[in-house]
Amino acid sequence: MPKTARPRANPVILLHGWPYDIHRYVDVAPALAAEGYRVIVPFLRGYGTTTFRSPDTFRNGQQSVVARDIIALMDALNIPKAVIGGFDWGSRTAGIIAALWPERCQALVAVSGYLITNLQANLKPLPPEAEYGWWYQYYFATERGVAGYRQNTHDFNKLIWKTASPKWNFVDATYDRTASAFNNPDHVAVVVHNYRWRLSLANGEPQYDTLEQRLSAMPVITVPTITIASDFDGAAIDGTSYRNKFSGKYSHRILTGIGHNLPQEAPEKFTNAVVDADNL
Repeated sequence: MPKTARPRANPVILLHGWPYDIHRYVDVAPALAAEGYRVIVPFLRGYGTTTFRSPDTFRNGQQSVVARDIIALMDALNIPKAVIGGFDWGSRTAGIIAALWPERCQALVAVSGYLITNLQANLKPLPPEAEYGWWYQYYFATERGVAGYRQNTHDFNKLIWKTASPKWNFVDATYDRTASAFNNPDHVAVVVHNYRWRLSLANGEPQYDTLEQRLSAMPVITVPTITIASDFDGAAIDGTSYRNKFSGKYSHRILTGIGHNLPQEAPEKFTNAVVDADNL
């Protein structure tokens, strides 16, 4: 564990992705708390104990909305600024906050680098091997896929864990602790909309168009940042493809032998990255 440069009272917000939950940070959060940080690990919408106030509210999973949720949480907790870290959806969300609301982001830790989605660019096909890795997006694009995910959520997401982190030998109890978060009645709707929206197969909500237009310009992130790549990132592991998207103090780290669930597979290294990003 690194020595900190000054006494800590800084808040840290850690964000999970799909199909994961707040337990990704079960080891990271207490380690950061021991360093003096105030650590907040929220469920994203559609996971765990989150609820919508009205049954008529659209179950929106588009990228700007998830980020706006975290800004609203910070406002509710009276947190003007925080170190923000995440992976998967959480990394994208943290990056969006750093890009659109840099005054709210002390520093950024982003697994897999720059993940902000440009819908037009996302229409371009990838090489077959890369497309194969995103098979579930196309499954969710069909009504059969929605029905299949709803009926088999537990086993479906366990398969994703295994394929995304092939060297992580997690036990059933570890998975089942997280799987309860998928019982949220809004989970399937939010997840399906997220992936359909990314493929331009579902519309977002008009009130977020301005935010999405800003994101479509792929804004440069100016806050101090550490990006982390693992085996999951394949050819992008060296970080060169997104290096020019970060103009502030910056460091890139490569972890080999680690899969997608990096905060739980390598908690000490993720913890170190948070502390080090705050000290850049």
